[in-house]
Amino acid sequence: MSAQSFFVTTPIYYVNDQPHIGHAYTTLAADVTARFHRLAGDDVFFLTGTDEHGQKVAQSAVAAGVTPQEFTDRVSGNFRALTASMNFSNDDFIRTTEPRNIAAAQALWRAMAQATAPDGQPALYLGSYSGWYAVRDEAFYDPAELKDGPDGQKFAPSGAQVAWVEEPSYFFRLSAYGEALLAFYESNPDFIAPTSRRNEVISFVKGGLRDLSISRTSFPWGVPVPGDEKHVMYVWLDALVNYIAALGYPETGAGTAYDRYWPADLHLVGKDIVRFHTVYWPAFLMAAGLAQPKRVFAHGWLTIEGQKMSKSLGNSIAPAQLVDTYGLDQARYLLMAEVPFGNDGDFSHETAVRRVNADLANGIGNLAQRTLTLIQKNCGAVIPDRQEFTEQDMNLLARAYDLHRSVAVDIDRQMFHEALRAIWAVIGEGDAYIDANAPWALKKTDPVRMATVLFVLAETLRCIGIVLQPFMPDTMSKLLDQLATPPDKRSFSSLNAADGLVSGAKLPAPQGLFPRIVETAGA
Repeated sequence: MSAQSFFVTTPIYYVNDQPHIGHAYTTLAADVTARFHRLAGDDVFFLTGTDEHGQKVAQSAVAAGVTPQEFTDRVSGNFRALTASMNFSNDDFIRTTEPRNIAAAQALWRAMAQATAPDGQPALYLGSYSGWYAVRDEAFYDPAELKDGPDGQKFAPSGAQVAWVEEPSYFFRLSAYGEALLAFYESNPDFIAPTSRRNEVISFVKGGLRDLSISRTSFPWGVPVPGDEKHVMYVWLDALVNYIAALGYPETGAGTAYDRYWPADLHLVGKDIVRFHTVYWPAFLMAAGLAQPKRVFAHGWLTIEGQKMSKSLGNSIAPAQLVDTYGLDQARYLLMAEVPFGNDGDFSHETAVRRVNADLANGIGNLAQRTLTLIQKNCGAVIPDRQEFTEQDMNLLARAYDLHRSVAVDIDRQMFHEALRAIWAVIGEGDAYIDANAPWALKKTDPVRMATVLFVLAETLRCIGIVLQPFMPDTMSKLLDQLATPPDKRSFSSLNAADGLVSGAKLPAPQGLFPRIVETAGA
């Protein structure tokens, strides 16, 4: 049977600043998802990248005293470095300034320009734009959405200052797509998640859509509009195209990457850009006659020690700082374990230290160390022979062999904290099992039973290690090495007794997985 394709994306990150913990948070969720599906045997394509056009980038380049291309080359490199420093397994990294994205954006424009909107009018038309625009958000806002500030200034709901803009513009007839979008949401209830974001989008569309300005003439840093190069495309148009540009669009025939992976199975985005991905993007695709993505999940925002991240407060955390403080896999675990992914949540050092020590050092780390040390001392440093299993043995093993199935449900709902909770429940059962059976005492009273107990514990750890690989790949690789698990037996297809540990296999000396964090007074 051929592998099932699975295409997961992050938003492409805007290159006006350095990567921070929020960027790592979104990409990590995509990485965990991609790794999980690979272990399940799926044909995975995981895409991330950078969004490099628009007025904000042009202004940032001027402030930095370089050309826009030089500016984007430098900052995009920082985001590419993030993928390596956090051990992300993306299959591609796309930049919107690349020729493939420019070609795809122009091809999509042509397709939309030839389309007829649901009201029978052309989907694109040339007009003149007058309205409020936030450069920081690269977004247009209705007057009713704005808040008044000092000295006559006006601000968007995001807090970005807006300015009045008047210039010639091409428009997308978004106003004609409201009923089609609502019908699509109705027939695809899982398209927008979580429910709060779905309700927000439906309310917005029901409130009536205005035609969308999709070109600018007041600056040149963008994708030229085909046939009218005085205009450059609205940055969000060429940004959204990245998802199909990476698949070779406009080549869509049999055997192409587009044919293989589109529609995307999952777009992961922050809640601040859900409108672009669930209103504008589907409408563009409708106009171009292309298939819709299957799901858009908009996660919440992270605060730091109870405060929103901001330049003025200087409280942004660089991903490298997170790794240096807690360790790479510890940092990956912390970001996924603490906050329900769809909610806003807080990252604090105190909570991080507590979780590393309780969940990792005292949790799976301690269970692995106890088990492997007992095997090393009492079983000649080899996987012990097992005798007939008791009901207690079989219950624990059944939970371990089936763990990936229950975790898959949580992964597919983007409930990463629930997936980890399910895994830690089995770790807790392993702790209860080792305490109840006391293999250290059985060495004298029943060494045969001791060997079986240690086999069950080692086999349970093997299963836990396999299922935890998407979250903490390096450390789980070390655990599986210590259990003499061959590289070709580390996928979910090996979560069964037939592919289990082999009695007599030589084990290396055990090494701790997660050191405790011990803070000195005043630190």
